[in-house]
Amino acid sequence: MTVGGGLDFRGLWQEAIPYDGFATQVQDLRGLWEGIYKKATIPDWALERARACGQGAHFLVISEDWCWDAANTVPVLAKLCDQDGGMELRLIHRDEHLEVMDQYLTNGSRSIPIVIVLDAEFRELGHWGPRPSELQAWAGANKGKMEKGEFYLEMRRWHVKDGGHSMLREVLEILQ
Repeated sequence: MTVGGGLDFRGLWQEAIPYDGFATQVQDLRGLWEGIYKKATIPDWALERARACGQGAHFLVISEDWCWDAANTVPVLAKLCDQDGGMELRLIHRDEHLEVMDQYLTNGSRSIPIVIVLDAEFRELGHWGPRPSELQAWAGANKGKMEKGEFYLEMRRWHVKDGGHSMLREVLEILQ
């Protein structure tokens, strides 16, 4: 789904932070961001799909370092880009770009991360986020029904079991 048609994606890309620069600035959840990137394994199917349809693609990610969902997914997407070489990822801070964030609300909220998928000419192909669809459905059905700590622990368990593969599948589908 394309939303932000009036945005200057080329300009946003120029001011966005490459993943390695963002990672060195992370204060909240630093160990999680670093650990997820280090341990992430990119499946062969994802590399093949990226090489087949992702050359020249740009992933502009709206995020913040304190976001658990971002820490569990963005490092995996960054690793795919690093291993593939034909795609790039950069990040913008949600709270510094509310005019962009407000184009990609999730049920009226500023949920992150949001991955805006752009082609080589910085045209939007679609977007993804803030969670893989299966986890988003679970979160919607269970939010408010369990203690907050247990809720986030269950989501973290889901992310660990999934290893970022659902996010990769959903983001790469946008490129096709």
